[in-house]
Amino acid sequence: MKITVMQNGPYLVETSNASLTKDGIEEKIDGKMIALCRCAHSTNKPLCDGKHKHGGFESEAAEVKIN
Repeated sequence: MKITVMQNGPYLVETSNASLTKDGIEEKIDGKMIALCRCAHSTNKPLCDGKHKHGGFESEAAEVKIN
């Protein structure tokens, strides 16, 4: 799994074996990249919907690799 912290944006999570449960519904996200909200403005939490671009959210970029 790799997590990229986008500058002024979401966490980008790249995984080969995971699922996301939201509102009791599980979705497989194997081999996909998903964007998780960090700014708290998304109306689709925990997923990012791009509202950070208009909400003035600022943060540094980083990268995390998990083995």
